[in-house]
Amino acid sequence: MTIHRKAKNICIIGDGGWGTALALVLNKNGHRVTIWGPFADYIEQIKNSGENASYLPGIRLPSSLEWTANRNAAAADADIAVLAVPTKYYRDVAESFHGLLPKTCRILSVAKGFDPKTQKRMTEIAEETLGHHSIAALSGPSHAEEVAAGIPTAVTVASKNQEYSSDLQKIFSNNLFRVYTSDDVTGIELGGALKNVIAVAVGVSDGLGFGDNTRAALITRGLVEITRLGQALGAKVSTFSGLSGLGDLIVTCTSRHSRNRNVGERLGKGEKIDAIMSGMKQVAEGIWNCSIARDLARKARIDVPITNEVYAIVHKGKNPLAAVKSLMSRGVKPE
Repeated sequence: MTIHRKAKNICIIGDGGWGTALALVLNKNGHRVTIWGPFADYIEQIKNSGENASYLPGIRLPSSLEWTANRNAAAADADIAVLAVPTKYYRDVAESFHGLLPKTCRILSVAKGFDPKTQKRMTEIAEETLGHHSIAALSGPSHAEEVAAGIPTAVTVASKNQEYSSDLQKIFSNNLFRVYTSDDVTGIELGGALKNVIAVAVGVSDGLGFGDNTRAALITRGLVEITRLGQALGAKVSTFSGLSGLGDLIVTCTSRHSRNRNVGERLGKGEKIDAIMSGMKQVAEGIWNCSIARDLARKARIDVPITNEVYAIVHKGKNPLAAVKSLMSRGVKPE
């Protein structure tokens, strides 16, 4: 694949696994990449060791990547800022960069979830806090571990500005990382957020010892929930059959890398949610966002039984077997 691209100054806001993996893609493509993280001691550790041991262990990092805990240094001269921050901290981090990024800087959000305070999507929070209007979202089946290891991956980038989507497509694409474009920002973001909740349900099923039949049923009916709710919230139905919908749902529900599925599996095996979460360095967005997904569905009057049961298990302590019984004993109806 030959992509003609002009080198850009790109600021990655967030030193987690996904931000680091995307930094490696951009570095390979010849861009100048600076990664910002909030803790100076940990940034120094990465610089000295050449490895992001907490979030992407085993991946050697090229010396050409720049690391900083200084917001001004990270933001200076940035052509593009990539927001790769967990949704729980997204608003606060974005606000901390307000006024620091050049006015010409364009924003790409790669976080998957909802703002816990307002239930808004991440691009909405980015626009609100940063005051920039050239904003896009990137999503798809893309575990950081595999992207960083050079495993072939395909994703979708969406913006209301087709020129910006096309620019990002050229900036990120290479022979191992393929980027498609879309104008459905709402659908791209909802697919990435809602699939995490379904992945928790699949993990619970696996933890209970159920098999492939159950897993397939949850993925299929989960996609129905995502599509119905997404359409009600203004997304295009077709988006959910694409990479950021079905593609991301499959990988998150079945992969050994999936934190959401792994948390669900541990719940299914009888562990308590507080004990699970207290021992995790990385986040499982489905745990944080299942209550928001449930609330959005209620407001839109959309039936989301799998999401409701995940919420009941996580936030109400419902026994996973009782949740399965609730799902299976619902009134029969046409597909």
